[in-house]
Amino acid sequence: MIAIIDYGVGNLFSLAHSLKAVGADAVITGDAEAILSADRVILPGVGAFGDAAGKLRETGLDHVTKTVAARGIPIMGICLGMQLLLDKSFEFGEHNGLGLIPGEVRPISEVIPAGLKIPHIGWNALEVCRQHPIFRDVKPGDCVYFVHSYYGAKCDESVIATAEYGAPLTAAVARGNVCGCQFHPEKSGDVGLGILKAFCEWDGVESC
Repeated sequence: MIAIIDYGVGNLFSLAHSLKAVGADAVITGDAEAILSADRVILPGVGAFGDAAGKLRETGLDHVTKTVAARGIPIMGICLGMQLLLDKSFEFGEHNGLGLIPGEVRPISEVIPAGLKIPHIGWNALEVCRQHPIFRDVKPGDCVYFVHSYYGAKCDESVIATAEYGAPLTAAVARGNVCGCQFHPEKSGDVGLGILKAFCEWDGVESC
């Protein structure tokens, strides 16, 4: 069973529908016991980092998520959920993340050329820079869907894919049994469904 963490932030039903489409048994839940007993866990998220981090703390699901990671259960963060896996964010102030993957969340305006639209919205090709089981079916040129104004920075050792938007931006990260996608696999057509299916069958070990 896959637990989609419900802490009041995220496109939960679209994600649940996509998981169902790839044959996964998924449940949307904020119950700690249900999350900790799941085979795999997904941390979704949309909106501002500080608000989302606050809701995780208020519900106690920050500790639950860290426990999931410590137990070796495969976990995936999506969009803001990926950013929450990092150490801290500088979105509207400075906010602590979960610290499961070293790195910071910074505005893309610091690295992309002036004149490019922010937020970055649209389809971009994945450039896989380190092979990972969740990308087992990704082919060169495959595109996924992004919506973001901030990106994962100072996390080079954990980056497994980038996407070009005037500069190479972090598209996915991984460390041990924890991985994250800045893009939305549930909005990325067949490519995204393939990534979700691969995650559903991943044992948490990075080697393919």
